[in-house]
Amino acid sequence: MLPQFGWHAVVTQWEWAPLVTAAALIMAGLYLWGVWRVRRAHPARPWPWHRTVMFLAGLAVIVIATESGVGAYDDVLFWDHMIQHLMLIMIAPPLLVAAQPVTLLLHASRNPLHTGVKKVIRSRVVSFLTWPPFTFCAYTAAIAGTHLTGLAHETHVNQTLHNAEHVAYLFVGYLFFLPLIGSEPIRWRVSYPLRLLLFALAMPVDTFTGLILSYEGAGYARGVQDPPPPGFPSQVVDVHWAGAVMWIGGDAIMFGFMMFVVWMWSQDDDRSAELGHGWLAAARSASFENLTGHRAPGTAGAGEDMDDDEHLAAYNAYLAQLNGPPGQDAPPG
Repeated sequence: MLPQFGWHAVVTQWEWAPLVTAAALIMAGLYLWGVWRVRRAHPARPWPWHRTVMFLAGLAVIVIATESGVGAYDDVLFWDHMIQHLMLIMIAPPLLVAAQPVTLLLHASRNPLHTGVKKVIRSRVVSFLTWPPFTFCAYTAAIAGTHLTGLAHETHVNQTLHNAEHVAYLFVGYLFFLPLIGSEPIRWRVSYPLRLLLFALAMPVDTFTGLILSYEGAGYARGVQDPPPPGFPSQVVDVHWAGAVMWIGGDAIMFGFMMFVVWMWSQDDDRSAELGHGWLAAARSASFENLTGHRAPGTAGAGEDMDDDEHLAAYNAYLAQLNGPPGQDAPPG
């Protein structure tokens, strides 16, 4: 009989899963081995420590979600089950993505492993799996399919299927966040507006799933869990709380990632502006060149000697052409 769910239960009610623990230790060991290899090969440019912290934090989230009290109560409390799902698909994967394990592997490996990894990354299969429309559809299917179909009951009564669901969440979450917040050497380079759009489209998926669960009755509740022990919320209340967790929690996390993308965008714009490569500068340069036939000031290529007076004369000639009689030819470039 489990005690009342709370912070104390999360810390004390652990259910050890040998496969999860072993996988986490192996992945942590391999990542740290890669960090050591990079530091040894490039002592002046070691692997960033914050990426190591994020990778270990991602593994810790997986262990906590499956082995701590969160995992111990996931068959008793459906709303705790939903917290576990959010941890596995929306918290752990972004941390692993930000840790850039593939880039670390490329830096730490030598041929033939290095060449083999590059071929895999550039393969058609990986290109399709990391294609943003596919990753969005996979995320939608994972959230809606495992909560709004009969699969919700099957994962409750079949422990093997339940564990497979956890693996699927991690895999789908990693693929979804990889092109949106990651910087691995994959094929796709998603623009910041499109990243915001995909996050904005993912929010209604969480909202719709949460709202459906919030209005489900006793029939759905009996289908996804056994009667709760004494002192626990009723089945219907439990399912409604689970809907609130998915709706409010999922949307809040997605909104946080949208703000993170906005911050990334501003940082890239600041760096580009310092280098004179901002989008506004590029647009102004293209417009100037189209109108006058001359390169804009400050954008001359290597070996070119472009004088600002020459640009001013070209622009004045263009203005004179605009104010001249109709039919006058444009000034020569």
